[in-house]
Amino acid sequence: MRGHSRRMVEFEVPEIDYTRYTNRQLAAIPLVVLALALVVIGGYFALTGSPVSLGVAFTGGTELRVAAADSPQAIEQAFDGEVDSVTPVGSSDNEYLVTFPPGAENVETQAQSAGYEVISVQERAASFGADAQQQALLGVGAAFVGMSVLVFVLFRTFVPSIAVVASAFSDIVIPLALMNVFGIDLTLGTVAALLMLIGYSVDSDLLLNNHILRRRGDFYESTYRAMRTGVTMTLTSISAMAVMTVVATAFGIPLLPEVGLILVFGLSADLMNTYLLNVSLLRYYKYEGITA
Repeated sequence: MRGHSRRMVEFEVPEIDYTRYTNRQLAAIPLVVLALALVVIGGYFALTGSPVSLGVAFTGGTELRVAAADSPQAIEQAFDGEVDSVTPVGSSDNEYLVTFPPGAENVETQAQSAGYEVISVQERAASFGADAQQQALLGVGAAFVGMSVLVFVLFRTFVPSIAVVASAFSDIVIPLALMNVFGIDLTLGTVAALLMLIGYSVDSDLLLNNHILRRRGDFYESTYRAMRTGVTMTLTSISAMAVMTVVATAFGIPLLPEVGLILVFGLSADLMNTYLLNVSLLRYYKYEGITA
């Protein structure tokens, strides 16, 4: 019985025959997806002046949590000024988070006049939002630069190092583009998810690079050994984040669905980038004898 249970949970990573594909073929899919993500981000920037939709934490404004029996459309019409969004929150069906742009006035009074119960009110000045935006960008930039320096120090060769950096860059850009597609705002929580993705990406890429460059064995044997560990770890994380997203959505827990979804996007992109793009660059490096 015990042995049967172990077989039920065992995950077998398929062994890919990389010899059937050229380096260009392996790199083509990740690069096309990255190019499409950059087009989405560039298009959104051209339309809005920002590469991704910014939440109240970065733009300033007012967040009003209310209990109301009305629909989101009716709640939006109950206020005189502009309403950015009306989002259901909490485990019940009648709690909503209503966000307003900077300069909105008397929103609490208007909510009470409409017969809504005001649960909480949070206001952020536009100047505070701009400071938070700058600090978040600096944090992500510092994490990425620090990761890049560490990778170059560890490997001290261009191609293996750039493989890790390129993969991590793509792992961040693709979720950002999907945030625009799915209407997810950039908040302090989603910034934390992006920072987590840098760590996930570096972990899987370093595992692959270390197996191929620093351990004995054939290139393809080393790649498969790394995949058995790396793919299992990443798929486990994707499953956990997917479950968190579903549960948080079902119970109306704010922020967690967006964080979980971004991590699912990024980790899925990491599988593609690590075992297609990174493998193609490492194989090019090893067999072409690039030492620069």
